[in-house]
Amino acid sequence: MDSAQPSEESRRKVLEAAEIGAVAHLYRGEVYRSTIWRTRLDTTTNWAVVTLGIALSISYSSPAASPLPLILVGILILFFLMLEARRYRYFNVWRARCRWMETHFFAPMLHDGDLHMEEGWQEVLAQDYWRPRYHVTVWVAIGRRIRRNYVWILLIQSVAYIGKLLVHPEPLTSGAEFVERAAVGPIPGALVLAAGVLYCLVWGAAALWSWRDDARRARLRRNRTSMG
Repeated sequence: MDSAQPSEESRRKVLEAAEIGAVAHLYRGEVYRSTIWRTRLDTTTNWAVVTLGIALSISYSSPAASPLPLILVGILILFFLMLEARRYRYFNVWRARCRWMETHFFAPMLHDGDLHMEEGWQEVLAQDYWRPRYHVTVWVAIGRRIRRNYVWILLIQSVAYIGKLLVHPEPLTSGAEFVERAAVGPIPGALVLAAGVLYCLVWGAAALWSWRDDARRARLRRNRTSMG
């Protein structure tokens, strides 16, 4: 190796016993923060599930009940999804830092042999503390939450709404009647159904786009332990 070029070992700071203890406490703090934000993610998902359950109970309480609650609950689900995506961006910061320390600090200590550590890993972690930033965009966060949880919530909402139009107040007899039942006050049924299709397509596109972006990031990643 050229003497002018620093070796991989020279780019790592040799930590003293007190510094190793500080890193261990830092890791515990990051785990705690990631756990708290993970709990907040579960909270917003629970809110979405509960509100959808209430809408289902109201709409299916009787054959004469309106399917409108199943439409209005979509606004609440959208709000919860946006709130959860924002929380996920915070959670992802703490999760990435924990994973970074696990793979570059703790794993080499526990491994019996020559375990690869990414060159300059301490500098990457230091810069992330010095200049904190989100590791994913809003749309990536939205897409990930849809793929993990909200795809099922949106699917249940859509199936329940279509089922309501099909069976109440009596079994459907024609396609024109299906469109007529979808009308909300002065808003034509065709427009309501078109808005519902657009609603599902937008969130489906966000999930697909985030999946493709995650795959692209994985291909560009130098190794599987990179932060984010």
